Amino acid sequence: MIEKTYDAATIEPRIADRWEAADAFAAGAGAKPGADPFSIVIPPPNVTGSLHIGHALNNTLQDVLVRVHRMRGENVLWQPGLDHAGIATQMVVERQLAERRLPGRRAMGRDAFVERVWEWKEESGGGILKQLRRLGASCDWSRERFTMDDGLSRAVRKVFVQLYREGLIYRDKRLVNWDPKLLTAISDLEVEQKEVAGSLWHFRYPVEGRDYDPANPETFITVATTRPETVLGDTGVAVNPSDERYAALVGKRVRLPLIGRLIPVVADDYADPESGSGAVKITPAHDFNDFEVGSRHDLRRINVLAVDGSIAIRDNADFLEGLYPADGERAVAMFEGLDRFAARAMLVDWMDSEGYLAKVEEHTHMVPHGDRGGVPIEPFLTDQWYVDAATLAQPAIASVREGRTNFVPKNWEKTYFDWMENIQPWCISRQLWWGHQIPAWYGPDGTIFVDEDEEVAAAAALAHYVTNGTISDAEARQLADDPAARDGFLTRDEDVLDTWFSSALWPFSTLGWPDKTPELATYYPTSALVTGFDIIFFWVARMMMMGLHFMETEPFETVYVHALVRDKNGAKMSKSKGNVIDPLDLVDEFGADALRFTLAIMAAQGRDVKLDPQRIAGYRNFGTKIWNATRFAEMNGAIHGHDVDPAALTLPLNRWVMTELSKAVADVDDALKAYRFNDAAGTIYRFAWNTVCDWYLELAKPVFLGEDEAAKHETRRVAGTVLDRIYALLHPFMPFLTEELWAVTAVDAGREGLLCHAAWPLIDFADEEAAADLNWLVALVSEIRSVRSEMNVSPAAEAAFVAVDADETTRGRLQRHEPALRRLARLSSIELSATAPPQSAQFVVGGGSYALPLAGMIDVAAERARLQKAEAKAQAEVGRIDKKLSNEKFVANAPDDVVDQEREKRAAYLAEAEKLRQAIAMLA
Repeated sequence: MIEKTYDAATIEPRIADRWEAADAFAAGAGAKPGADPFSIVIPPPNVTGSLHIGHALNNTLQDVLVRVHRMRGENVLWQPGLDHAGIATQMVVERQLAERRLPGRRAMGRDAFVERVWEWKEESGGGILKQLRRLGASCDWSRERFTMDDGLSRAVRKVFVQLYREGLIYRDKRLVNWDPKLLTAISDLEVEQKEVAGSLWHFRYPVEGRDYDPANPETFITVATTRPETVLGDTGVAVNPSDERYAALVGKRVRLPLIGRLIPVVADDYADPESGSGAVKITPAHDFNDFEVGSRHDLRRINVLAVDGSIAIRDNADFLEGLYPADGERAVAMFEGLDRFAARAMLVDWMDSEGYLAKVEEHTHMVPHGDRGGVPIEPFLTDQWYVDAATLAQPAIASVREGRTNFVPKNWEKTYFDWMENIQPWCISRQLWWGHQIPAWYGPDGTIFVDEDEEVAAAAALAHYVTNGTISDAEARQLADDPAARDGFLTRDEDVLDTWFSSALWPFSTLGWPDKTPELATYYPTSALVTGFDIIFFWVARMMMMGLHFMETEPFETVYVHALVRDKNGAKMSKSKGNVIDPLDLVDEFGADALRFTLAIMAAQGRDVKLDPQRIAGYRNFGTKIWNATRFAEMNGAIHGHDVDPAALTLPLNRWVMTELSKAVADVDDALKAYRFNDAAGTIYRFAWNTVCDWYLELAKPVFLGEDEAAKHETRRVAGTVLDRIYALLHPFMPFLTEELWAVTAVDAGREGLLCHAAWPLIDFADEEAAADLNWLVALVSEIRSVRSEMNVSPAAEAAFVAVDADETTRGRLQRHEPALRRLARLSSIELSATAPPQSAQFVVGGGSYALPLAGMIDVAAERARLQKAEAKAQAEVGRIDKKLSNEKFVANAPDDVVDQEREKRAAYLAEAEKLRQAIAMLA
């Protein structure tokens, strides 16, 4: 006997153990001989990470696809793994060392520190994969990969060396996002914009050859800045070519106050005549836009900051060039070594005291911060390693344009093209110790030697320096034989590669590349990628580039881009708002199945998921409904595990439910093929709860209690078959519950094996006559119940029912289904009449007119008044919201989620008003 209640907390771990013991998710498990492959690579979570709600959505959708294709008998691989998360992991370990009062990274030395990180990884890293198991993710866990494991490290070295030799990786001095706290370059994804209430300082720069007079605008040009400390690195002033105010100054020079450097005035469209004074100071070494302007006009690039954000100008030849010694010495004395913000305050004070500060305005603006260091980042001019992304992007652009890789939803292709067609060189070096150390060595004169193998690189270097006469053959042999002596001659690049570099190789490196493994031949290219929109450029685009370059084909056919999970009010989740939802807390409270199903049924394409825990509770009830339906069927002798031939069925009830099952299977298949996860889940929900639980099993009760043994046997077989198909359809969404039900109903069915390996439902049957007949009954009972509810008829009261001017088909249906109508709709009588009785609620179902006489059951006048009052209130709410939404200031300034909430409320009140109007019309 099935347990009375479903206890997710007990059953889910037990089912997980059963899957693991059976190695149920191994690559190819359950596949038919010669089956087509279906493969997905997991977006590798950070080794430091914990499961968040975005992971839960992402992995639920992947698991739905994987389980469906596995049940179709395909050769499935869901490849799991972890990203080494360079910055995050190094921070965790350094913090741990500090907490334990152990020597820091620099004191330990690189080798010892890296060893310590590996120890941390083995002890504490990767907990998120265990959390994904709790969610039910059916990865091939035996194939877990790590972006720093030996195989992937070899792939990374090979890719770097090959791209370097092809001229697609190079070293250059450019601006990067620099984190002055972590002392490393960071990617755009690791930069978050924060609104800061600051100031806008307006400075006067004297025009060369004119005596500066703050009262005479002809003697100076005014520029504005939010970062006064960068004045030290200014090398130009830009004005718009169409700005007549400054036409005479273009080509002339102005003098920087305090330091005296003469800098040119250039004409460039970057300067906006409508913004501020129309003149813009240009600091190419400290602003990304200024860097581009400087490149166009050949302006000098003067970096005035040290890596920690302090002023570094004492021995800075670029800064001192062209300055009078006294000016340079004064600047050095004032600013050298000051923190950037202290230097800002000092420079502003000096400008003010000397008459160069025109004005100060309050100015709220967005300031980029490092998401881990937490401090404002600096655009920083430094030597870094770059990938020629523009060249690699061309085949990746063509792939999407020509339809070899498709984005779902389609609109994300525009985002992809916008990024790819304006792509900049990709900075791939990071000033960290944890990561793939760049395989490049520098000789005494700075010549670079790159190779996968240090010994090969050393041999090439020694040969080079023997050839040019730097060292003799004997010295070369000595250096070759003594690696310790060579350390002073060859120096390895200390930087490591950007984490995204190794993850760009993920679809093929995880399958064994550069070796030609069977897995690589079978599962590459992968079938689909499920990911968030925020990493289309950082990960998806780069996997496309690398896959096409090294494998000569796209890494995936389809890229499904899911939306954000927001809170129930539509607000983005953040710690500062206190609205972050921990998926593991939801699993503890409601079970993994309920969370998974909620996320899937709400994952409409292009629409963010508004997650309300009450919705999860509702879908937990759905699981309970399936459980209870199985118990009810069991108590009535349902027969599981045996095929039913729908064409041989005799009862219209059974032919109807098999017709509806066939429609449901087709609709689910169509939805999944189009990546409409919400439609697939919704179809299963409606079929299981409404069609089967609410109607089929209810209508089957008289059959189970009747005397017709043949009808009972047929219905028991159909009930068992339909429930088996529900378990299978629902399994990808609610795997634990369905696997348990499959097991407990298999005892008498004689079937073996796991549901995750069972066949996906295949049925093509339609009895349109039976479907029309039973669907008419369902629609009629539903409408009668709705009318009774809207008219405040007591649920216990039996009501009279009149069919108005019924045709022959309707009369036949009323006669056949009279017992069911009386029982399900609580009717005292069923009558035929040419007209509706007075004081009746009238309605139409399937083209036929019907009436419920209400005289004596309710106070019709009072009910009409109540409905009219409620309808007026709903209309008043619509008017109130319309007034708010017609306020342009409200729509422009209110957060998007607040405006959306108001529009949703308006739609709900409109629907309520329409429903009330219909109820009033029934009483006419």
